[in-house]
Amino acid sequence: MDAITEHIPVLYEEVLNLLQVRPGQVYVDATLGGAGHTKGILERGGLVIGLDQDPEAVARARALGLPGLRVFQRNFRHLKEVLQEAGVSQVAGILADLGVSSFHLEDPKRGFSYQREGPLDMRMGEEGPTAYEVVNTLPLEDLRRILLDLGEEKQAHRIAKAIVERRQKAPIRTTLELAEVVRRAVGFRKAGHPARKTFQAIRMYVNNELGALEEFLRQAEEVLAPGGRLLVITFHSLEDRVVKRFLKESSLKILTKKPITPSPEEVAKNPRSRSAKLRAAEKEVA
Repeated sequence: MDAITEHIPVLYEEVLNLLQVRPGQVYVDATLGGAGHTKGILERGGLVIGLDQDPEAVARARALGLPGLRVFQRNFRHLKEVLQEAGVSQVAGILADLGVSSFHLEDPKRGFSYQREGPLDMRMGEEGPTAYEVVNTLPLEDLRRILLDLGEEKQAHRIAKAIVERRQKAPIRTTLELAEVVRRAVGFRKAGHPARKTFQAIRMYVNNELGALEEFLRQAEEVLAPGGRLLVITFHSLEDRVVKRFLKESSLKILTKKPITPSPEEVAKNPRSRSAKLRAAEKEVA
C-alpha cells in the first residue's frame, strides 16, 4: 500500500476557498484518492465522508487514521446510498475531482499508462470488463465508436481496424502492445503520445465514467443542504460538457461563470494539473 508517487491535490486553495468549510459540518469527497483535498477540509474543522471505488485508495486513506473521516469503498454514482448508510441526510458541500490518480498512472499493474508495461486492465474498481476484454472482443464498429465518442480520436476507424487486424494474429495483452498498435496505425504526433486518446477512450468505457458522472450529479443536487456547495474538477472536454450542461439545467446557482483553471505556478509544479477546470454551484436557501 505504499504510495508510488506523491499525490498533489489540484486547485487546492481554490477548492477550499469555494467550499467555505464550516466546523462540524459534513462534506463529501466523492473521489477520495490520496485524500489531499480531504485533509484541508479536516484541518478547517469539517467532517468528511470519502468515497472511492479503488480498494487500494480506500486502504491508503484508512491507514492515514484521520479523525473526522469516514471512508466508503463505492463509486460516487452510489452517493445517496452511502449517505443513507452513514446516517446523513444532507451535506454542506460535495467535491468530485475527476482526474485519474497519480497512483493509478504510476502503477504499471493497473494498466492505465501507455508508457509503462502492464496488463490491459484500466478498471478503477474491481467490477466491469477489463481493457483486455474490450480490445480483444468488441466488434470493429463498437471500437471505432468508443474511440470517436470518448476519445474524440479523429483516426478512430484506422486505429480500430489496426486493433482488430492485430488481435486476429494474437491477443493484445499489455499496455505497450496496444500503444504500439496505435503508433503503427497513425504514426507519431507532435501534440502528445499517439495512443493518449485511445487509452482515455477505453478507460472511460471500462469505467462508464460519463454515465456514473451524470448519476452522481443528479444525486448531489438532492443531498446538498440549503447553502451547500457542489464543486467538480474535470480534465477533458467531455466531462466538462456534462458538468456545464447539468449546472445550467439544475436548480443550483452557478458560482463560476467561467471555470477556474490552475495558475502558471501550479502547472509548473504539477504539469498534470494543466487541463483541470473547476466549476462550482450552490443550493439556494429557500
